[in-house]
Amino acid sequence: MSAQPIADNLFTEDMNALVGARNKETGQIFFPLPLNPADNIEPIALATRGTVWTYTVQRFPPKPPYIGPTDPEKFKPYVVAYVSLPGQTMVESRLTGIEPDDVKIGMEVEFTVIPLDPDAPPEEQLLIHAFKPVEGE
Repeated sequence: MSAQPIADNLFTEDMNALVGARNKETGQIFFPLPLNPADNIEPIALATRGTVWTYTVQRFPPKPPYIGPTDPEKFKPYVVAYVSLPGQTMVESRLTGIEPDDVKIGMEVEFTVIPLDPDAPPEEQLLIHAFKPVEGE
């Protein structure tokens, strides 16, 4: 068994985008998918580029039921951001490929998939969504 998404219906089949939902009546776009199938929604692939709207740095292991590295000696701080996807919605996501001190509000980022715990064995690996800086920006 290889790495698996942390949740069903999180990514498109090719894992190249997040799956959101559009309300069929209002056109409003949501992420994540609502749990109630009677919500009159249709799944859509979300934009893969956006901008950092705001962010914070997680500097210590979160409390349970957090899944991931919890050993304070091995824990590495990470950035959690709200990424604005133009014309769609805002997504809460980790940022990857950038040091916390280098993150800027308004910076352009693009979708990627990362392991929740890079130290976990491949058969136990869970994949989560993240955004990384757009190269050359």
